[in-house]
Amino acid sequence: MRIVFDCRYTRFDRHDGISRYTSSLVTELAKLHPVIMLISDHRQLALLPDLPWELVNAPTSIREPFVALRVNKLRPDVVYSPMQTMGSFGRRYRLVLTVHDLIYYRHRTPPGNLPAGIRLLWRLYHLSWLPQRMLLNRADAVVAVSETTKALIAEHELTVAPVTVVYNAADEALREQPLPAGPRTGAPKRLVYMGSFMAYKNVDTLVRATAELPDHELHLMSRVDDAERERLTRLAPQAHLVFHNGASDAEYVATLRSAVALVSASFDEGFGIPLVEAMSLGVPVIVSDIPIFREIGADAALYVDPRRPDRVADAVRRLEEPGEWERRSQRARAVSERFRWDRSARALLDVLLGVIRPGR
Repeated sequence: MRIVFDCRYTRFDRHDGISRYTSSLVTELAKLHPVIMLISDHRQLALLPDLPWELVNAPTSIREPFVALRVNKLRPDVVYSPMQTMGSFGRRYRLVLTVHDLIYYRHRTPPGNLPAGIRLLWRLYHLSWLPQRMLLNRADAVVAVSETTKALIAEHELTVAPVTVVYNAADEALREQPLPAGPRTGAPKRLVYMGSFMAYKNVDTLVRATAELPDHELHLMSRVDDAERERLTRLAPQAHLVFHNGASDAEYVATLRSAVALVSASFDEGFGIPLVEAMSLGVPVIVSDIPIFREIGADAALYVDPRRPDRVADAVRRLEEPGEWERRSQRARAVSERFRWDRSARALLDVLLGVIRPGR
């Protein structure tokens, strides 16, 4: 079987969510079966494994609907894309597409870093389920990154193709570290938030909760523009906020290992990589009571109403009860074992084999 893996969503300098999913999954899949990578820029190779590759157009190019005509020349049996938007006109191979989430049907504001034209198309795309159905029904099989997303695909009848869950995961090196002894002693104690500052992420609740915890500080790890930083600072002036504005991986891990908890009050997610990263390290998580976080955090996480800063603060205080932090830490590490790239790669290979050899 000849497998081609679409790696064109890989970043150049450091991973975002889709980029890390791509790089980690293709690395593990290549340990199980030969793979050819598709790239659109040579700089992507810095974050990808040393595998055979082919240069084609970028996924945002006007040539994308016809990219299959180029891919056909590689004579693949099956092509896997970690997104659902890969062009397929004229393809002569099996195709497997991926759905990470359906967030932007409920929260239609697109990421601000996209070009204006792409943002406009984004909004139009999410006004109706029809474009999504048209894309997914072109595939021979569909991958979802969680059972929650799979259930939403079924609820909205987005495809007639079979849907299989191939979980997202965290770097295995996190799980290899010893369990932390506990949050650092003395004040201020650290809470960690890793994620964007888009409205549905609901960082406001975390800031207001921190204002109720005078001996704690909230570490916001991601890049943030000056206007949002100023807005959050004014929101609760008594809250101790530490803006890392794009922490390195090493800085992120060091801060997380010394934290009381990773916190998220998000209203919606497709997965939740920061949860798995924290749990892999043995750091407790305090998160919104939403289906995807229940799926990931299981009985390790503490769940809160994302509209109630006081409930977030109460959950932080609960971790100070005798033995509670240690118990949550150990359980977090155990639950994180469900999310491993080697297991995800095996699940993906089964999907790819299944579309080539139905009923095997």
